[in-house]
Amino acid sequence: MNPLTIKVACSNCNLRELCMPVGLNEEQLQRIDEVVAVRRKVKRGGTLFRNGESFTSLYAIRTGFFKTCVATEDGRDQVTGFQMAGEIIGLDGIVNDHHTCDAVALEDAEVCVMPFDRIEELSREVTALQHHVHKIMSREIVREHGVMLLLGSMRAEERLAAFLLNLVQRLHARGFSQSELVLRMTREEIGSYLGLKLETVSRTFSKFVEEGIVEVKQRHVRILDTDALKRIVNSQQACH
Repeated sequence: MNPLTIKVACSNCNLRELCMPVGLNEEQLQRIDEVVAVRRKVKRGGTLFRNGESFTSLYAIRTGFFKTCVATEDGRDQVTGFQMAGEIIGLDGIVNDHHTCDAVALEDAEVCVMPFDRIEELSREVTALQHHVHKIMSREIVREHGVMLLLGSMRAEERLAAFLLNLVQRLHARGFSQSELVLRMTREEIGSYLGLKLETVSRTFSKFVEEGIVEVKQRHVRILDTDALKRIVNSQQACH
């Protein structure tokens, strides 16, 4: 294969605005193209990185869907997040130079590998990139804070409603429907992430269906009443 043909260019990638800073000039864009070393394919069920592996790169998800998880002391997998195309994964490794979770592909996926030393080097020259990395880190902190609030104080309906709203909002930013989504994760994985038992997740989905809030056909979910989901989440916040 000719190395030129597999040269990865951020400048002509349709996800650029999601994972790279916006408003760069031509020269800065060319510099940013140097950030991505290669693309890497990960088969469904395959691991992008594992807990304890040394940290070298951040990964921009180009296609596919991932979950991050850690093994609990009793050997169960605790899901800590779901990541989709246009999102950056691997930030957990920055702190101690090794990864603190596993990243597993929930469907065939492709990522752009961005060596962190190269990002740091370029950040010194392209300040927009530095701001962007800070923004991504900050977003991750805010997300984790949101998850803690979710697990700390919400009832099952509120957790699932917040989860569906968050998912559909992120998919909408990628040009997908505002009301229809295909769940790439199992009910069990959703339960693990939301701190709910599998039966509770299924029961809550059924309750939403009965109340005419969503339609569910296996992994296909259609949100019929977004406002109802928002009310479920906000009723919780109003109590605090």
